[in-house]
Amino acid sequence: MADYRKIFQEQEGAFIKTSQKLPITSAQKVTLNRKGNVLFNEGNIEGAKRIFLTTGYSDGLSRIGDFYRSQGKLLDALRMYWIAPDRNKAEIIIVQLSAVIKDFIDLRDTEEDSLKIWKGQIS
Repeated sequence: MADYRKIFQEQEGAFIKTSQKLPITSAQKVTLNRKGNVLFNEGNIEGAKRIFLTTGYSDGLSRIGDFYRSQGKLLDALRMYWIAPDRNKAEIIIVQLSAVIKDFIDLRDTEEDSLKIWKGQIS
């Protein structure tokens, strides 16, 4: 496996983001998750998200994803489901986003064909 630190040290102005998990006990996780649930129920979604991301609380992350999905923020929802990991919910959004991309491609192809017909390039 490549040593990314060495590779990036050789590149001027390049950097690599690293993170370390916080050394928290199970009791601390429980307390934080409860606080996150309170924040979520109070409508402080971003505060709850920060806690759930810190503790890795998958049910909380999935609920944050549900909230984002209800707001139409599909990419944010997908991110939360992926981190949770809740692959079933993530797959639903992936299928939806794939359909949107396909529609854009089809629309572009249709517009290009219409332009060619208008210019007399195809009949």
